[in-house]
Amino acid sequence: MSLVKKFMTVGGATLGSRVFGFARETLMAAALGTGPVADVFYAAFRFPNLFRRLFAEGAFNAAFVPLFAKEIEANGIEGAKRFSEEVFGVLFSVLLILTIGMQLAMPLLVEWIIAPGFADDQEKFDLTVRLAIVMFPYLMCMSLTAMLSGMLNSLHHFFAAAIAPVFLNVLMIGALGWALWTGADPAATAWALSWSVLAAGLLQMAVVYMGVRHAGMRIGFKRPRLTPDVKRLLILAVPAAITGGITQINQLIGQAIASGKDGAISALQYADRIYQLPLGVVGVAVAVVLLPELSRALKAGHMKEAGGLQNRSIEFVLFLTLPAAVGIWVLSDEIIRVLYERGAFGEQNTSVVASILAIYGLGLPGFVLIKALQPGYYAREDTKTPMRFTLVSVALNTGLAISLFPIFEESGIAIAEAAAGWTNTILLFSVLLWRGHLSVEWSLVTRTLRLIVAAAIMGVMLAYISDHWSSWLSPSSSLFNQLLALFGLIAIAMPVYFGIAFLIGGADLGMIRRSLKRKPKSQQ
Repeated sequence: MSLVKKFMTVGGATLGSRVFGFARETLMAAALGTGPVADVFYAAFRFPNLFRRLFAEGAFNAAFVPLFAKEIEANGIEGAKRFSEEVFGVLFSVLLILTIGMQLAMPLLVEWIIAPGFADDQEKFDLTVRLAIVMFPYLMCMSLTAMLSGMLNSLHHFFAAAIAPVFLNVLMIGALGWALWTGADPAATAWALSWSVLAAGLLQMAVVYMGVRHAGMRIGFKRPRLTPDVKRLLILAVPAAITGGITQINQLIGQAIASGKDGAISALQYADRIYQLPLGVVGVAVAVVLLPELSRALKAGHMKEAGGLQNRSIEFVLFLTLPAAVGIWVLSDEIIRVLYERGAFGEQNTSVVASILAIYGLGLPGFVLIKALQPGYYAREDTKTPMRFTLVSVALNTGLAISLFPIFEESGIAIAEAAAGWTNTILLFSVLLWRGHLSVEWSLVTRTLRLIVAAAIMGVMLAYISDHWSSWLSPSSSLFNQLLALFGLIAIAMPVYFGIAFLIGGADLGMIRRSLKRKPKSQQ
């Protein structure tokens, strides 16, 4: 199967999840707006999400997948099964202890880390603690899910792991639908959402476990032991955990700073949801598919294939994220107004969230390129170098956020996150080049310049048409007309960008198809 088909499989499933995510956030905006309870829920939910990235996605996509792939190559399915059972026993035990300890310490964590600004409001503080305690076991479910997903990806079964996140959004939409239907107060709505998060974690784990069994591998629970293989995993996983959670770490820092202003946390979350669509569809698809492919190519000694995979992935990312970044920048006001401005979400909320979204748009290509560059390190079992770059990024984000928040408020935090993302990208790219692990083709450089031109032309066209369609996009127009105009802009922008890109040589469909196909090993 070609890389592009694998990208499409994972990206398509992720797109479905993100579409449900949009529906969830739209209902959330209508039910809670950017009020105090919205801030409380997002603050409480951010913490288990941070640890999910630290202990699950980052660590296991970066450390577990290459070692699992090595076991398959060296010892076959039985060796991989033995390794998985050893890891599962240790992971389950550590997560259980961590979950109980964090729940007991939650009041201190909220006061000092999650939302220091809530300390002066006892009602907000207490509700945040209670909601976080309910949702924290989600970390345990999702960490085990991430391990099982890594097994599926290494076995070239991508769909079950990619579709599992849909269930979180479906259950949360159900909780919000119940709240809006019954007229539940904000606190009751937040409680329903919290229990839906926990239920979704259990459901996602069950779905992926069934996928692993369907792939022909049944793993059981073994008494936790620090075998040599498990120790090797931990050595790789600790720095990878920090690196994999960079976005969540930076967002948690921003949240802690923003907690001093009412509505700031939820405003950042609503903007984050929009740019997560292209970030998730493209970035997650590339990272999930590229890591096991690179790992296998390097373990088999196919260096030329590995270099080609890395270059084609960067090309794929730029091809799709440059127009998305320009579109988000130009249409930020229109996107937020159409998707969110109703119920408790007013015109002032639109202005604030749109300004944040525009800044996130500028950072989008950098955020996604990180997903395409990090596998170049992880596939070589180097997790320490990306971790060092992550620490630089976190330090920059913290300094900028503290400096800019008093001046630009929420937008200052978005500027800090975007700057930190691009800094991380530049460091990852430069060191891969310096080590000789990445050889940039001249054709990639020229195509990138042409894609920038195509995206800029598309942006000018979008600005012109949106100005002429302003009456359709205004709050006074019906929701149907607003959606029709917004999707009409997208429908016009896509053929304009792709048409110009192909016309001026920024991309060639036949070339992309050929280059993304894996060559037989005999040709390497």
